[in-house]
Amino acid sequence: MIIRTQALSKTYNKDNIIGPLSVEIPEGQVFGLLGPNASGKSTTIRMLAGVIEPDSGSAQIADMDLSKQANAIKNKIGYVSQHFGLYAELSVLENIRFYASLYGIVDEMRFEHLLSKYELVLYRDVKAGKLSGGYQRRLSLVCALAHDPTLLFLDEPTAGIDPVTRKKIWDIFYTLVSEGKTLFVTTHYMEEAERCNEIAFLNRGKIISQGTPKSIQNSLLNYDIYSFKQAFEHSMLEVLNKHTDIVLINQFGYEVRIMTNKTFHEDPLKHLMQPYVEGEVVLSKTEANLEDVFIALTQEVEE
Repeated sequence: MIIRTQALSKTYNKDNIIGPLSVEIPEGQVFGLLGPNASGKSTTIRMLAGVIEPDSGSAQIADMDLSKQANAIKNKIGYVSQHFGLYAELSVLENIRFYASLYGIVDEMRFEHLLSKYELVLYRDVKAGKLSGGYQRRLSLVCALAHDPTLLFLDEPTAGIDPVTRKKIWDIFYTLVSEGKTLFVTTHYMEEAERCNEIAFLNRGKIISQGTPKSIQNSLLNYDIYSFKQAFEHSMLEVLNKHTDIVLINQFGYEVRIMTNKTFHEDPLKHLMQPYVEGEVVLSKTEANLEDVFIALTQEVEE
């Protein structure tokens, strides 16, 4: 395992406690930590990257103790923060040189290789502050790779960028994994969870589910999920939300997804919906997606 934590915790006040977190992450994969804003994702990744100290618990990174061998660990990891962490007035190449110098790297041939590999040659002399959001993220990644770490911590690396650029960045992630690196990624995009080899859902500082995306989707086998084509109808959703056997209602455009207890069958559900629907109520049974799972698990925790 490249990461092992035992009851790792950070406390800010009685209402803001991260952990205790106990996870094991194998090397050579993309591990995703998912959760809503303020769930503790950034704090978790900053503890593991050695940016802030935990209050209790322990962690081993690449078989080294985080509390005792922090400096040695930093040579093995790269860290890309959630917010723009480059020097806006320095050029692309100057930023790469600077971050590499922090690890004693002064290899100009390596810098040229990185510029070429990550398609930054044309921007080598452009100031980082003038780059588009997507290329700023690309440059941040290259700076984190300047010393060739084995483990990369990426805090919401695709937040706020368009889907095409997001796909390109994930293609880079897969290439890095194929080269033997391990990526620890935080995100609140559920569609990105499906791109990970293994994921954990974090809510209010606690891990509420962990496994492969498929195994987590299958964790709702005790419920039935129906899909129904219908524009937003507030009165219908209000009635459904009040029913004790209806666990979750989620509207996606013209699709309504309804999760029910197994004991609540299709006919009484149709009966509830019929007054708000023109024509026959046609329900389709479907499988849970990751957003269904996360919302359902979050509701259970809050209750």
